[in-house]
Amino acid sequence: MNTSAAVDSSTGSGAASEMPQESLLEVNNIEVIYNHVILVLKGVSLSVAKGGITALLGGNGAGKTTTLKAISNLLHSERGVVTKGTISYRGEPVADLSPEALVRKGVIQVMEGRHCFEHLTVEENLMTGAYTRKDGKAAVARDLEMVYNYFPRLRERRKSLAGYTSGGEQQMCAIGRALLASPEMILLDEPSMGLAPQLVEEIFEIVKQLNVDEGVSFLLAEQNTNIALRYAHYGYILESGRVVMDGRADELRDNADVKEFYLGMSEGSKRNFREGKNYKRRKRWLS
Repeated sequence: MNTSAAVDSSTGSGAASEMPQESLLEVNNIEVIYNHVILVLKGVSLSVAKGGITALLGGNGAGKTTTLKAISNLLHSERGVVTKGTISYRGEPVADLSPEALVRKGVIQVMEGRHCFEHLTVEENLMTGAYTRKDGKAAVARDLEMVYNYFPRLRERRKSLAGYTSGGEQQMCAIGRALLASPEMILLDEPSMGLAPQLVEEIFEIVKQLNVDEGVSFLLAEQNTNIALRYAHYGYILESGRVVMDGRADELRDNADVKEFYLGMSEGSKRNFREGKNYKRRKRWLS
């Protein structure tokens, strides 16, 4: 992995001030149908910059996970198919590649819910991430040590069965396993799900460090809009399978609609519950 700094980290916690510009992944107007009848994505387009953290935001059922699986070619196991649009990585179409071939190109997905092999130890789980590599045991050993440096808790639990570790440790294990594949881009699905706020903060700090220090680009799907926009450089908001808003993370954080509908904040004076029922305005993209 690239050890040069991907972005300026001088701004402290959260996203850097400068958004990387070179595009690594391009999703153009894709539609996804499940079981030949259920239209889930309806013309989704997005771009992920090289060396950046891009957030895919929205509530449950908005289409975030489906978008990630469309990119990583994991839809077929769920009877889903991309019926329209294109997906390219480094300018090359990837729709016909197997998930394994895409991993070899440097794109790997960390699934929602972590999905560790419960009967294997933490270290055995991590090593499964290296099965596609051809650069030798020494390189894999170096990356394993790197993972332990980022996740010291995994070093402590490396001989423990993954099924007996905590949710936070399993999330760290899932990300560490992805790192053992030597990725250029990680598709990270709901990293905060089921974790205590302190652990969520820890996970996102490590994502930021991996982005800056190792040059790993991230496309992360997340319901927790607040923390995602603190660490991302750019964001897309999905609703009902459509992108309804996108922009730089700092601009989205300051957007009145985002504050009200996704961050739970409203402008002006505080209102009581009875007044709030009459106050809530219609989303402008539905008018």
